[in-house]
Amino acid sequence: MAIKEKQLFQTMFLLATFIVCLIEISNAQIQRVSDDEWEMVEKKGNQFIIGDWPLYVNGFNTYWLMIFAVDPSTRAKVTDVFQQASSAGLTVCRTWAFSDGGWRALQKSPSSYDEQVFQGLDFVINEARKYKIRLILSLVDNWEAYGGKSQYVQWGKQAGLNLTSEDDFFSDPIIKGYYKAHVKNILTRVNTFNNVTYKDDPTIFAWELMNEPRCLADPSGDRLQAWIEEMAYHVKSIDRKHLLGIGVEGFYGSSTQERLLTNPNTYASQVGTDFIRNHLALGIDFASAHIYPDSWLSSTVSDSYLQFVESWMEAHIEDAEKVLGMPIVFGEFGISSKDLKFNLTFRDEFIDTVYKTMLNSTRKGGSAGGSLIWQLFPEGTDYMDDGYAVVLSKSPKTCDIVSLQSWRLQNFNSRCSWRCHWGCRKRGHQDVFDYIGEL
Repeated sequence: MAIKEKQLFQTMFLLATFIVCLIEISNAQIQRVSDDEWEMVEKKGNQFIIGDWPLYVNGFNTYWLMIFAVDPSTRAKVTDVFQQASSAGLTVCRTWAFSDGGWRALQKSPSSYDEQVFQGLDFVINEARKYKIRLILSLVDNWEAYGGKSQYVQWGKQAGLNLTSEDDFFSDPIIKGYYKAHVKNILTRVNTFNNVTYKDDPTIFAWELMNEPRCLADPSGDRLQAWIEEMAYHVKSIDRKHLLGIGVEGFYGSSTQERLLTNPNTYASQVGTDFIRNHLALGIDFASAHIYPDSWLSSTVSDSYLQFVESWMEAHIEDAEKVLGMPIVFGEFGISSKDLKFNLTFRDEFIDTVYKTMLNSTRKGGSAGGSLIWQLFPEGTDYMDDGYAVVLSKSPKTCDIVSLQSWRLQNFNSRCSWRCHWGCRKRGHQDVFDYIGEL
């Protein structure tokens, strides 16, 4: 047989084996969901688990789901997102469980809620379960969009409090009381679609204290650290079943001077966060970090962008494993299409770099627990695009990259019980996946 014919035969054989693998994995996943009766996600050491099985996550962000679910004319877009995500093998969605003040607010004023908007969040959670997608629900925003900490401070001022900075959110006892009340109201909410209390619903993967917290008023990090510790205790006093994350961007602080050069710029160490110190707080179950080289680094596009992504991820994975002893989720990563320096080809290279760095840890049973692309959109929502929207139906190459990562991770999830302690090293089937990934 000629060399070219041999190579063609080998490739066809591997492709056939790959398809069989996918069918087996899909069947195993369906069977496990049925057998486990949709169990809570837990953490054991540096891995997420469901029962005795490891869980590695390929997921996405779509922050506006609750808002779209309120209006019957846009509710179908929520279903569209989950359908597209499920078809690409995505299993976790990160979204907002807040909208404070302003248009279509969930929380109109402290502890005063719009029931119609709350039912929108009910719908999102119930719909996610239909598509076997779990949710990371963030509880407040650092930024002004959807209210955020500045809205809480504004409420305090309206109540007569003498507040001078939006970062008083982290220290004023009355404002902290507003936030604690919101946390309790969310966690104890009974879903009007399925009658399940949020704190008992395994559809919720985890709670997140805040989206990208920063406290510029105290670069030492003491104020934010005290807030994290207090609020982690508060969440766990209400709900000890679900996992809890912080939502930080992952910038290193003064507790690890040797890591400061890992930060994308010098400003990052002055925003009041500290990756290691923050995640040592009692009650925090997994680490978080974000990846935005387009906004963090200099304007010159080069291979240094992808080199930064690798080194940034590898440092955080190593610290999550060796220092923190917990899994890490890269809760946001993206490249803006509105920046003319980038094209879709570069975006795909960026996504592939994130995924491959993740897999390098997964193969060794490391702490890389998952990554969530920012952000997935259905068709017909272009007016909401912040530049980072990924519409899988319009981006077949990107969809292929995302889908392949999903299948690779499901292979790990399905083929190895946590009890084996990775002694198998994923031989056999994994070799096929690695080969296909290179084609």
